[in-house]
Formats: sequence, C-alpha cells, structure tokens
Amino acid sequence: MTYPVLGTGAVASIGSDPHEIFRSLCDGRSGLAPLRAFDRTKFNAQLLFEIDDRPTQGTDEPARATRFLLDAVRQAAADAGLPEDLAGIPVLVGTGLRELRSLELWWRDGARFDADGLHFDGALRERFGATDTHTLAGACSASLYALALGWDLLELGEAETVIVAGCDVVTESMYGQADRVQFEPPTAVRPFDKERRGTILGEGAAAVVLGRAPRADRPVRGWLRSVAVNCDAHHQTAPDAAGVEAAVRQAHDRAAVTPGDIDLVVLHGTGTHLNDSTEIAVTAEVFGADRPALTGIKSLTGHTSGSAGLLSLIMALRSLETSVVPPVAGLTDPLPEGAGLRLVAGEPITGDLRVAQVNSFGFGGVNAVAIVAKEAA
Repeated sequence: MTYPVLGTGAVASIGSDPHEIFRSLCDGRSGLAPLRAFDRTKFNAQLLFEIDDRPTQGTDEPARATRFLLDAVRQAAADAGLPEDLAGIPVLVGTGLRELRSLELWWRDGARFDADGLHFDGALRERFGATDTHTLAGACSASLYALALGWDLLELGEAETVIVAGCDVVTESMYGQADRVQFEPPTAVRPFDKERRGTILGEGAAAVVLGRAPRADRPVRGWLRSVAVNCDAHHQTAPDAAGVEAAVRQAHDRAAVTPGDIDLVVLHGTGTHLNDSTEIAVTAEVFGADRPALTGIKSLTGHTSGSAGLLSLIMALRSLETSVVPPVAGLTDPLPEGAGLRLVAGEPITGDLRVAQVNSFGFGGVNAVAIVAKEAA
C-alpha cells in the first residue's frame, strides 16, 4: 500500500514552519549561533543550533521540547484539515531525550517540573484531547521508527488517520558529552566534506498526518511508499555498512522501486568522520551508475536528534512539490568515497523529481529509511 501525507508541520532554528525552513535551506541561511542558555565558561565549544524563543539571553525554561512538539502537531493537523479535538487519532512521538532538559533545570535550579511531564502524553491530551499517545525513545532515528509504527497501524486497519511526530531540544548534559569527545570543536557542520570536523547539535520538532486515503477537500503533500527499519546492534556508536545497506535495500523492496527510480536522496549527513564515510560508501554501492541528487540539511539545522528523520522527510516532500533541491551547505571538497555521485553543492538545483529516499541512522545501529513520492504508486 501507499499512504497519503495529508499534512505537515515543523519548527527548527531556521524557521517556524515547513515553508520557512525549506526556504532557508535553499537560501543557505544557518541557525548556528553562540550559546544562548548554557554557561559558556563551562564548554570548549561555543556554538549551537538553538531555536531562539527564550525571552532573556542566558536563561532557560522547562518544557520547550513539549512546546515545539505541540506547535508541529498543531501545524500538521491544521494542514490536514483535522479538528482541534484529536481524540481517537493515534499520536506517535519519536524522541531521543524527551524532556530531559526540564529535568536538568529542576535538579539544578529548582525549576517547577512534574515527573509526568517527562513524556508528552499529558500535554497532548490537554492541548488536543489526544487519548491514544505513545512516546518512542529511539536515538536519532526515533521519528522514522515512529513513522514505521504509524504505517503498521494503517496497514493493519487499526486507524484511519495517524499523526507521527518527532522532537528534541539540546540538553546541557548531552552538549557536555559532545564537547568532551570533540577535542577540536567544529565551527560548522560540513557533511561529506574532507574538512568536516564533527557535528553540532540542534533543536527541532516535526509532524506529519498520514491517512488511509486522501481527502477530497485537501491537497496531498506526498505519498509514503515504505519505511524500513532494523537494528544491527553492531556498536554503541559506530555505524555498520551492512546494516545501513540492508535498511536501504529493504525500503526499496517494500516500495517496489529500484535505485534507478530514486530521483533524490536526503542523506543523514551528520558531518562526523565515520558516519559520513560509511553512508556515502553505502550510497555509492547501492546506486552504482544511477545518479539521484544527494543532499542533506544538518549543515544549516544542526543534528536535531529524534526529530531529524522526520524533518528530512518533510523537506524531501517540499523538494518533490517544488522540483527544487537545496544544496549541502559548506560542501566544497567531497569525500573520495562519493566520486561519481551527484552531491548537490553551492546552489539549489531544479529537476523532475518524483521519488525520494530519506535516511536516518542512530546510535546502536537503529537504522531507518523511508521512500516518499510525489504521486501514488
């Protein structure tokens, strides 16, 4: 089966909705800025892709991940023409850290925070009347794992409509861990470039509405043809080429497409040494002489953790709709593993785009790949 994407919503450091985020990607506008809420004297790295929503520089407040999630879900539901009351519609949320930042502020500063707020079900119930909610913590591919579960609910006939979302904000503990393992803090995220120095975290939320059938009174944002997931459990942090390739080929098989049918690949592209070289080598192996356009968004959004996969998927849908592919910002000297591949750099390109692949890979070998299309199969 192929399922329509009825609505989308997103917020990131470079925009407050999918249209603005996509325009920023095409214009090369970055969300990277000096730390706003953390004590800069405690860290070597000084840059972060934060959503600039705090009233005062140097202060922070709890429940920001929840706020961004509710905004993304609100956008997607409105785009799909759903009512304000979402009772009875499953809402599946993929996240890496949930409301861990709120827990930090409670523990250190005494900020008001209830343990029930660590998950998102209470806020979703209060805001939308949602009664069937699930939070899935699955590292950086969490939102595409949630998408796979949403697909299953539609496929099994257990729901007519599903909302799938992802969200994460940067926690001080996670930022500190990244700071300790990157001895030379990167000043930019440069995926697939020989001079890449590592990743920089970002904040974001994304949501899509899936249905078993399109609505007569609303446009379809695209079609979900498959989601493939696996866990190769190869290493705590290092990717495994075999596991990544298996997920890609499984996504192709389930969507009944060949590599030659794919016009665009939105790569995971973290800007880290091993992840980028592994992903680009697998891409070269899978596609061979086929030359889809290759891009990635993290050089301008940062690595938005649990929301990253779904945010990339929404940007892929925008590319299919507009026939425009934004470039990989900062890519000037591509990796030799990608020789012969069509990495988009410099300026956006245009073309006839019908089918896109979206990659999302997480620590522990949790790999997820989705195939979306401009039209139903």
